[in-house]
Amino acid sequence: MTVEDLPGSATEHDSAIVRVLSYNVRSMRDDTAALARVIRACAPDLVLVQEAPRFFRWRKAAARLARTTGLVHVTGGATAAGPMILSSLRAHVERTEDVLLPRHPPLHQRGFATAVLRIGGARIAAVSTHLSLDPAERHEQAGLLLERVVAMGEANVVVGGDFNEPPERLGFSRIAAELQDCFAVAPWGGEVTNVREPFQRIDAVFASKPVQVLGCGVPHSVPGVTHADLHAATDHLPVLAALRVPRG
Repeated sequence: MTVEDLPGSATEHDSAIVRVLSYNVRSMRDDTAALARVIRACAPDLVLVQEAPRFFRWRKAAARLARTTGLVHVTGGATAAGPMILSSLRAHVERTEDVLLPRHPPLHQRGFATAVLRIGGARIAAVSTHLSLDPAERHEQAGLLLERVVAMGEANVVVGGDFNEPPERLGFSRIAAELQDCFAVAPWGGEVTNVREPFQRIDAVFASKPVQVLGCGVPHSVPGVTHADLHAATDHLPVLAALRVPRG
């Protein structure tokens, strides 16, 4: 299946098709031109970013990424945690919140970037996150993620993240028990997202049950983006999902 088979953004009578990209950009330390080409070619309505630039001049870096991809900065980047959300001009932002999770030194600070938006008449809550390298802390954070999803109070939810473990592990499976693992529901494109050994699917997009998953996976066949671009942009491969989101 090629990217042409994945539905584009559209508005229908009772739903909207929304394209969501989850992407660990490694603090934009790699080929930023290749990164921008990959994002633009995927034509996303939402980009759920992990490892966004942080600390010194993060606003300038976030603005540069938004400008070069034709998107706007929604939220994230202001905290030490690293998640961020970008959107197309198709999205109307209703509210945002950046959340820091409990920190267990010497482990890295983690958090959520969250937003509630309307896209094509459909209301959707979005969360970007990057879970811990520690298995016990990851499992705890998976539970906090699910609590945050409930607290946002929206029927239509999409979560994108670097979960630092494959689907069979406890944290990932804890989330998949409550939300749809979009690749498992409607696999499209590639599966592996970690370009280093052991070559696993550790990045994913999840959606709540009212949302219909039309296709999800690594967009290897995006026109105009080469294999070299995908591997030069960052050390993770992106996950692109096409979702049919109920309106109203």
